Amino acid sequence: TQYLMNNGKPEAQGLAKEMEQKFWNDLQERLDEIKQNPLPYKFQLPEEWWRSLRKATSADFEQSPATAISESEFRRLFQGLMQWPDTIKPLKKVEKLLQDKIKLFEGEQKVDWSTGELLAYASLLVEGKIVRMSGQDVKRGTFSHRHAVIRDEATDKGYNRLNHFQENQQRFLIYNSLLSEYGVLGFEYGYAMANPNALVLWEAQFGDFCNGAQTMIDQFISSGEQKWQRMNGVVMLLPHGYEGQGPEHSSARLERFLQMCAELNMIVTNITTAANFFHALRRQLTWDFRKPLINFSPKANLRHPGSYSHMNEFINGGFQEVIDDATITDTSNVKKVLFCSGKIYFDLAEKQQKENRSDVAIVRVEQL
Repeated sequence: TQYLMNNGKPEAQGLAKEMEQKFWNDLQERLDEIKQNPLPYKFQLPEEWWRSLRKATSADFEQSPATAISESEFRRLFQGLMQWPDTIKPLKKVEKLLQDKIKLFEGEQKVDWSTGELLAYASLLVEGKIVRMSGQDVKRGTFSHRHAVIRDEATDKGYNRLNHFQENQQRFLIYNSLLSEYGVLGFEYGYAMANPNALVLWEAQFGDFCNGAQTMIDQFISSGEQKWQRMNGVVMLLPHGYEGQGPEHSSARLERFLQMCAELNMIVTNITTAANFFHALRRQLTWDFRKPLINFSPKANLRHPGSYSHMNEFINGGFQEVIDDATITDTSNVKKVLFCSGKIYFDLAEKQQKENRSDVAIVRVEQL
């Protein structure tokens, strides 16, 4: 029409103007119709899930919500974890590990780190929540501690210990993934983006290896909510600690994550007890908002008696951001308070006990 109006004969120019005016009139008519009678929009299920959540405020982090389970549920889930069909004959070493866990609970009513972790997943699965985990060696666990899937020593047939508590439960989705940290963490971030009712975890074989996924951490996990107003509850488990394994197998670079913390963008924890880890995992889906959780996981201390937790710690309360020194009975004797986080606590506590130092209190900062 523009060409005809500029170059056509007078009758063509008039026709072109009429055509253009009719076109704009049609558009305006449709626009007015839509404004007066808007088309109904039906939110899809994932949109409904996200719409039920809200943005976090600083007040949300003053105290964690209750995430305990009942004693009967605790015992039921523990028993379910510690049994398998007669058709599965685990490796003798693995079977002994599981029998030791049973003895620990029967004798002291305590569970170790890996059992506390699996109990958290189990409790969510039977509530109908999705739990998904990936990483380079997650079924067994890098340090041979998790054994979420046990294998028959003769046939190599696998048995997922978390899929058999009851008929109407979610299945535990656990995958030994490829060595592309960038690709796998990006996929899990996307999975958590699609479904806020899923606990989605990625575990580095060693915490150092998260540097291969630094783009995902910098551009998405730490800053996605600020840039795009999109929450995400993905969990990163980063084994961390100097255990004599040399470069590339010692540090998850805690300082990098702390430098990226700002404006309530993500949670960084360095947890020392099985129960507190249990509550941290359950808290991810208990909150009515979502935040990424980066936990610096123990290595040698996976089996340290100090990390064991009594059943009462699972059936009461919730996550403890700070753990006071329970050995101090008379605070008037305290002359010095040490604040620490993670592995170093066990060394300090051992020295405190050995020297009978009631004048020094050791306080653990579990959430940094």
